[in-house]
Amino acid sequence: MSDRTLPNILVTGTPGVGKSSTASLIAEKTGLKYICVGDIVKENACHEGMDTEYDSLILDEDKLVDVLEPMVGAEGGCIIDFHSCDFFPERWFDLVIVLRARTEVLYDRLLARGYSEKKRTENIECEIMMVVLEEAKDGYDEEIVQELQSNTIEEMNSNVERVKQWAEQWKIDNCN
Repeated sequence: MSDRTLPNILVTGTPGVGKSSTASLIAEKTGLKYICVGDIVKENACHEGMDTEYDSLILDEDKLVDVLEPMVGAEGGCIIDFHSCDFFPERWFDLVIVLRARTEVLYDRLLARGYSEKKRTENIECEIMMVVLEEAKDGYDEEIVQELQSNTIEEMNSNVERVKQWAEQWKIDNCN
């Protein structure tokens, strides 16, 4: 058990499942701080250049963890948004949300983003194989890992409300 006064929540999942939309709404509804890890990577050069085959940055995980450590901090209160989770310290998070989407929904979202066929295929395969969910279950206590569907606005709103209620209960359970 940590000495945090507010929970830290990781929102993760395959690109296109709705992490950023969901995480920013959770932050808005709970008053917790939204941290988009992709922005932190770019702003703090936590990468080793560009992977031209996949049109993505090559992540420097150690540097990223060093940069995030003081942001996540002893007080907590952060909503972390990133598509991977296997390198973050387990001690950082009180709840890990893995968003999932049906492949046809995910395909349309990735197509709308302009992802190449190769990048779409890789991400769809990762979703089918439940790669991020398995990473989360392998890296964190299963009791804090929650798999939530994110195919519609209604599901997203329901997920946000569910996490808001969880955060309120966490404060009651951990701050008395």
